[in-house]
Amino acid sequence: MSGGAVRIVVDEHRCVGAGQCAWVAPKVFDQRAADGVVVLLQPRPGPDELPYAREAAQLCPARAIRIEDDPHEDDPHGDAP
Repeated sequence: MSGGAVRIVVDEHRCVGAGQCAWVAPKVFDQRAADGVVVLLQPRPGPDELPYAREAAQLCPARAIRIEDDPHEDDPHGDAP
């Protein structure tokens, strides 16, 4: 992964509602009240929240959280090919 911007991707179908993500990174993740499934609050967290998001991804027992390079980081208009 580059040192640039990243984006977070969650797979709601894999989520088991353990809540580790919301506990470790509450500004980035929450849980649906009905079933505890992950809710992504910040798909592109800033540098202050990124370490917590990374920890949450590592702690997720279902591996439902991925952190990827942001494909639009170099394109200010979001029009990457």
